[in-house]
Amino acid sequence: MPSQLEELVSFLHSSQPAVKQIALDNLVGFSTGPNAAIFKYDNYRAIQDLKDLARENSKLLVQQSVTILANLSDDPTMRRLTAEDTDFVEYLTWKICDLKNTSADIMCILLANLAKEDCITKVFSFTKKSGNDASIDGTVFKSSKVMDCLMDCFVKGFDRTLNKFANYDYLAYFFSDISRFRPGREYFIEKQEYDGVIPISKLLVFTEKYDCKTRREGVASTIKNSLFDSEKHEELLTNESINLLPYILLPIASAKDSEIDDEDMFNLPDELQLLPEDKQRDPVPEIICVHLESILLLCTTKAGREYLRSKSVYPLIRELEKNVNNEEISELCDRVVNMLMRGEVGNDQVEDLPARNAEDERDIESSDEESDGDNAIVEVA
Repeated sequence: MPSQLEELVSFLHSSQPAVKQIALDNLVGFSTGPNAAIFKYDNYRAIQDLKDLARENSKLLVQQSVTILANLSDDPTMRRLTAEDTDFVEYLTWKICDLKNTSADIMCILLANLAKEDCITKVFSFTKKSGNDASIDGTVFKSSKVMDCLMDCFVKGFDRTLNKFANYDYLAYFFSDISRFRPGREYFIEKQEYDGVIPISKLLVFTEKYDCKTRREGVASTIKNSLFDSEKHEELLTNESINLLPYILLPIASAKDSEIDDEDMFNLPDELQLLPEDKQRDPVPEIICVHLESILLLCTTKAGREYLRSKSVYPLIRELEKNVNNEEISELCDRVVNMLMRGEVGNDQVEDLPARNAEDERDIESSDEESDGDNAIVEVA
């Protein structure tokens, strides 16, 4: 016999809209932690119900159902049931690109959580069709591919000028996770037909967006994951239209790094030679670590190591280790120094680094927010 909560879950597929609304009102709070097990009732019927409700026209119904789906993504089975529904994921991605969508940001969180699944790479096959392009603004989105449109949302919409209801910050975590897979890495480091631009170059500016940890963290991990294919390193380092290295080094540099001599300073990338007095390092040690891991990946080849030496990366790393009291940062600095200062003999390969995921699945429980708005909690009531 079902419990009262399980019976409440069954109301999600009631034929009466008011009953479904009451069920959602009461179930949002049970979608995290041990209580989330109630959504397994009746062979996970609730997952399909929630996906159906996410397509409704009601702002409240959509926000609540997508919030619950995002929270339930912590469970591998429930996440898979959502991610493997190609029709729903295609709807979700295009709906994020609807510039009148009041629930775009919570949908970005759900999409980021679904990107834990290998099948998420199917988003690269989603293109405009008669059924999904009516709400897509052709003056903003020039590509017929949804991945390109999501990139446009992230890059052009960070200040809410595209959609007053969304800043698209959590797409950074989606990019981070999808770049763990080869199709994702290839997308970010290959020139796209619709605008002739290499996507990773569009993200680099956000490595120093210090008012948004979410963007910095997701972009840093996307850069790192995109560097796992070492054959692309030379182009990423030397192609002036990308200009990758300064955007990895600037977040780990500070105006207080005063003991770099004139010769080394002259060899640094131009962007790091005359830092303003108020230039600070990224305030989050974990993000600095991701950038150091990117530098380690660039040390994979001899050509990469020689390029980093020519750009005075070693003195910069030396200053970082000296001025930051953090054990993990110190350990990574030592590894970079060992790679750059050792002799060039023997195997040209370095140790493997794991592809860094974005944060664990984001749970949405209440309306409390951190002061910087980075771990945004969506109020759905």
